[in-house]
Amino acid sequence: MTLAKGAKVAVEVCMGVKKGEEVLIISDSTRDRIAEALFQASLDMGAEPILVKIQPRTRHGEEPPKSLAIMMMEADVVFAPTEYSMTHTQARRNATREGARIATMPGITEGMMDSGAMLADFHEIQRRMRRVYRKLRGAREVSIESELGTDFTLSVKGRDWITDDVGICHRKGQYTNLPAGEIFIAPREGTANGKLVIDGSFVGAMEEPARVSVKDGYATRIVGAKEAVQELNKGGKEGRNVAELGIGLNDKARIIGNVLEDEKALGTAHVAFGDNSTFGGKVRCGVHIDGVMKNPTLVVDELVVLEDGEMKI
Repeated sequence: MTLAKGAKVAVEVCMGVKKGEEVLIISDSTRDRIAEALFQASLDMGAEPILVKIQPRTRHGEEPPKSLAIMMMEADVVFAPTEYSMTHTQARRNATREGARIATMPGITEGMMDSGAMLADFHEIQRRMRRVYRKLRGAREVSIESELGTDFTLSVKGRDWITDDVGICHRKGQYTNLPAGEIFIAPREGTANGKLVIDGSFVGAMEEPARVSVKDGYATRIVGAKEAVQELNKGGKEGRNVAELGIGLNDKARIIGNVLEDEKALGTAHVAFGDNSTFGGKVRCGVHIDGVMKNPTLVVDELVVLEDGEMKI
């Protein structure tokens, strides 16, 4: 297995690293070979890579050490191949405000760097993303249904869709999640209601679907997915806030039991719970957990976006 090809795509295509740029690579000891491959690919571009190793975090959205947060603000480019996500942290938010281009890579595996979503044609995904964004811009209401029993509605009125820059972050202040390929939004707090049947992934692979009851914006009952429930409980009541709605647009992504790639798979939708303060929401709780659904029918206002997992726009 070679990591060089995926690292080259990440450095050259996705982040557009230039000669002389300072590239900060954050390792938490769980993905050292990937961090070293990114270091070498950055070095090959004539950049000034810096590899920093920190103690692993304990959950998605947990803040890094303060000194590292300062380094992130001072870097031109940041890669974070870590176990838990730094996307929904104030450190990431502050660094992008200072102009850093950031690629978080929570849960990235060597297999992803060698095949699958990381080797997609990101320019083609970008074109798909722009088409979908034009259709969804200004949306008000979203409904999701599935043959397994999902029957779910929420409001996105006044909220902006985030394109995660489709893995192409060449301008100051952009950030993405690699492998990339989703469009997402923070629903209006208190508006989500109904039932979700999550059958793709929910903190790892699933032997049986999880069933989630939602009322007035909060998950009131979750059956199955014990690990996900344990993580959400770390955020208290706000850990069960319906924080995000996302749609996967990467045709190379697969459902593999790793949400980093699962949520990007073309034809899937995901609903996340917990913190959404870093992308347009009002809830801050340091927890963010995604539940991926495989073959949903998703309607935005009266526009059918997905029908049984097939993209319609």
